[in-house]
Amino acid sequence: MKYAIVTGGTKGIGKQIVCDLLKRGYFVFTNYAHDEIAAQTSFLEFQKISPNIKIEKADQADLKVFSQFIETIKRNTGSLDCLVLNTGITLKKDLKDISNAEWEKVMQVNVNSHFYLIRDLAPMISENGRIIFIGSLLGDLPHATSLIYGVTKSAIHAMAKNLVKYFAGKKITVNTIAPGFVETDWQKDKPIEIRNNILRNTAIKRFATVEEVSNTCLFLIDNEYINGSVIEVNGGYSYK
Repeated sequence: MKYAIVTGGTKGIGKQIVCDLLKRGYFVFTNYAHDEIAAQTSFLEFQKISPNIKIEKADQADLKVFSQFIETIKRNTGSLDCLVLNTGITLKKDLKDISNAEWEKVMQVNVNSHFYLIRDLAPMISENGRIIFIGSLLGDLPHATSLIYGVTKSAIHAMAKNLVKYFAGKKITVNTIAPGFVETDWQKDKPIEIRNNILRNTAIKRFATVEEVSNTCLFLIDNEYINGSVIEVNGGYSYK
C-alpha cells in the first residue's frame, strides 16, 4: 500500500486531494486545526471511499501539537510515497497593525510547520516519492490585502526549488502548484464586487474548481520528470 500525507485535508483543495488519493488506493494521513464539524463530515465522506484514512486534530500553529501528528505518522508507517503540503492561513491587516505574534503564526502555519514535517520525515520518503506544495498565484503577484500571505507563499515556492537540490539523485520530485482563485468557502465569502473584479481579470471568466487543482496534483504524482516547477492553475489571471 502507498502512504500519503495531505495537510489541512478536511476542507477545500486539501479535501479534494484526500478524496482523489483514497480513490487511488493510498492510505492518507491528514489533519485539521479547529473545525470539528468539517472534520467529522469529511471523515464520513472519506470512509465511503476507503477506510484507509487517519484524521487528527493538529493545529499547525502549535509546534508541540503538530510534532505529535508527525510522531503519529511515524508510528503508523515506515514509508511515505506522497507529501502534499496544503495548509494555509491568511491575515488581512494593514502593515502597521500586524503584531509580531500574528506574523509569526502565519509563518509557522504556512512555512515553518511544513519544513519541519519534511525534515523529520525525509528518511521515510520512498524512491520515486513526491513532495507537492500548494503555493499560490499570490506568491508571485503582490497581494493587495494580505502582505504576509503573499510572502509566505513566495517562501513556499522558494523552499520547493531548494529542496530539489537536497533530494537530487534520490528520484524524489519536489514541485509547487500555484492556484489562482479557487471556488472554496474562503472565496465564496468575498463581497460580490471583489469576486466580479477577479472575474474581469481572469481570461476564463470563472474561479477554478477544487477538482482542477487536485487533477494537477495527480498529474505531478504520475510524472517522474517534472521537478522544481511551479505549475500555475489560474485561468489566465492578469493576462492582459
